Amino acid sequence: MAETPTVHEPGQGEEEHGDVGYAGPATVLVGETEVAVQVDLRGNFQPIDGFFHWYGRVAANPELDELIKGNRADVVLRTPHSERPGELSDPDLWGRFRISGESTPPFDLDLDVAEES
Repeated sequence: MAETPTVHEPGQGEEEHGDVGYAGPATVLVGETEVAVQVDLRGNFQPIDGFFHWYGRVAANPELDELIKGNRADVVLRTPHSERPGELSDPDLWGRFRISGESTPPFDLDLDVAEES
């Protein structure tokens, strides 16, 4: 049974600082190899450098761990919304890799901009 993706919107829990995100199925491309994974992503605009920074965790996955072998790796992350280059870093104690990237995230921002009257 496929898991339904979740879109995190500002004002929900830890997104109080304007973070938006995505939680659900994704694919990590390591070279030519595709690995199906589950991700929990967040992101926000950083006015200091002018970029949108997205980041999160990839759920523990033995196939991905075997490919990366606990090292840092440049990858492509594909979600139902889009795909973007990112970087996997060392896994945490639970085997979850950290993933991060800059600019357009691999999830829908779906930000409502209020029109001024």
